[in-house]
Amino acid sequence: MAEAAGALRPVAIQNRIPARLRTRRRFGLGARVSFVLFALLVLYGPLILLAVFSFNRSEIISLPWSGFTTTYYHEALGNPDLRNSILNSTIVALIVAPLCVVIGTLMAFALTRFRFRSRGVMGGLVGAPLILPWLVIGIAALLFYAQIQRTFHVLQLSLRTVVATQVICTFPLVTAIVSAQLLRFERSQEEAAIDLGASRFQVFRYVIMPHITPAIAASAIFAFTWSFNNFEISYFTGGFQLLFPVWAYGTLRNAPNLPIINAISTIISAVQVILIVLAWWILRRRGGGAKAILGALSAEAEPTVTALTGAE
Repeated sequence: MAEAAGALRPVAIQNRIPARLRTRRRFGLGARVSFVLFALLVLYGPLILLAVFSFNRSEIISLPWSGFTTTYYHEALGNPDLRNSILNSTIVALIVAPLCVVIGTLMAFALTRFRFRSRGVMGGLVGAPLILPWLVIGIAALLFYAQIQRTFHVLQLSLRTVVATQVICTFPLVTAIVSAQLLRFERSQEEAAIDLGASRFQVFRYVIMPHITPAIAASAIFAFTWSFNNFEISYFTGGFQLLFPVWAYGTLRNAPNLPIINAISTIISAVQVILIVLAWWILRRRGGGAKAILGALSAEAEPTVTALTGAE
């Protein structure tokens, strides 16, 4: 009898819920599902459309369907300028991402673990590239390098200037992500490890690093994709070096090349989506870090010093 009464209790409680409240809950659930579906459509709809029409025989993105073909993929992969631009962009991204991870992580430790008088000012300067338009940064960098070249006759525009400028613009993202993760870390764990006889290096290796590794991995992937896709800085500071965003911009001027752009963009988008999903999976598996990414990305729209410096 007791078991039967316990089984009937949830039903009785549910029956006591007012119909208006149940309707409101169902409406809220439907609104949330609709919003998620709309967001997915806005985010991934263009990518799906791009991928579908990359197999269309027609040179124009329009219906009716003209026929299935993979010719444009062969043309894209056989284009030497395209291969050279992808190689240059990949080299730049592979250099920028590790440098940003190192500099951004060190800056995150400095801003979250130490208290000094100019910490707020330093945090504001580090976060400034997240809110400045890349167009402004690219033009300013071009004028800066031109002045150096005119005065000292060194530092020609090349991949080196692209790497230097992109590091300045990208490492604040790493700082924001790692800082958000460090601010959620309980300092009592470090104190306990030290009380048990662990050295500073052992505390960093066995206590701190496992906690911030998901944020570092995710920030590295974001830094790579930011660097690879950056058009403004590549355009203004690349000189005669051809990078993929600049190649795509120049190729789009001719309408017959549009299917080739669709094909190579589908491949690159698929690779980058896989990298982003991999970063998210790493964060979920290692127990957290999603809020750190969301907080870092929101810094572009509403930057705050506390996102980098933490609470005083």
